[in-house]
Amino acid sequence: MAEPSEDPREVPWHPRLAETVVGHEAAKGQFLKALSSGKSHHAWLIHGPKGIGKATLAYHLAGQVLAGTNPTQARHWIQNRSHPDLFILERQLNDSKPRRLKSEIAVDDSRQLSHFLSLTSSGAWRVAIVDAADDLNAESGNAILKLVEEPPAKVILFLVSHQPGTLLRTLKSRCLRLALHPIGEQATIHVINSLPLDPSPQSEDLERAARQSGGSPGRALQLLTSQGAKAFARFAQIRQPKAADVISIASLFQGRGVGPDEFAIFNDLLLDWLAGQAGTSTSARLAAAHAQISESARRTEAFNLDRRQAVLAELTLVNDALKAS
Repeated sequence: MAEPSEDPREVPWHPRLAETVVGHEAAKGQFLKALSSGKSHHAWLIHGPKGIGKATLAYHLAGQVLAGTNPTQARHWIQNRSHPDLFILERQLNDSKPRRLKSEIAVDDSRQLSHFLSLTSSGAWRVAIVDAADDLNAESGNAILKLVEEPPAKVILFLVSHQPGTLLRTLKSRCLRLALHPIGEQATIHVINSLPLDPSPQSEDLERAARQSGGSPGRALQLLTSQGAKAFARFAQIRQPKAADVISIASLFQGRGVGPDEFAIFNDLLLDWLAGQAGTSTSARLAAAHAQISESARRTEAFNLDRRQAVLAELTLVNDALKAS
């Protein structure tokens, strides 16, 4: 496994560290009922939108399966990535410097899972979490399919998926499904408030992020902490930035390190702010800017255009609308 300092996923609120699962009671009940019957299915597809707690639920259910006679010790091992009967299949880091996540789960990684499942369990069960199954390529997907078709005894696999429609049809057909849904604004606020964020978000910012997230704590967290959110915060603080400020903000979207998610988050926040200006003296001009910026963002993402240039043009539109008042 990668060292925590290298892997961008290694944050203090990683899903395996969650003490509780907020929401998803029906899915939890469905699985635990099957487990308590002693006839649990061996493969479960946990699917739903990004950021709503699918991986958190997978780790929680894995903990229930592996609890044995010492649940506290099992939870400690899971949180420290040291449980001998739990395997996490996920994208690995490449060997270049700086190290980055690979774009997919390789077949060699799937073979490591096959080897793990061939070993003798130290307890009653062995568990594997595939996070996310959407990252499987054709070869690794077929390797997982073989495991699902011919599973060893006392094995449970959890496949986490944001887009189950992209998975192999034969793989999906051999899994029982746990369909998860967004958890709502208040539950999202509760989740974010429980995270060890430093500094803690302001209540106004948190409520806005929860509203914009559509009930996805992961999305709300992005809206609060991402580079795109920080760029918008600079705009909101100045409100009517000068040309030098506009260039400075737009420059935050320059370079390979800034992905499309950051640009999308900035635009979500900017468009939400513009919509909130309805009823002001400049509302008509800002409404026109809203329409133009929405189209600009769509075109930029569709054709992978220069994001810095797009933000520069968008903030210029806003400035022009504000100056015209």
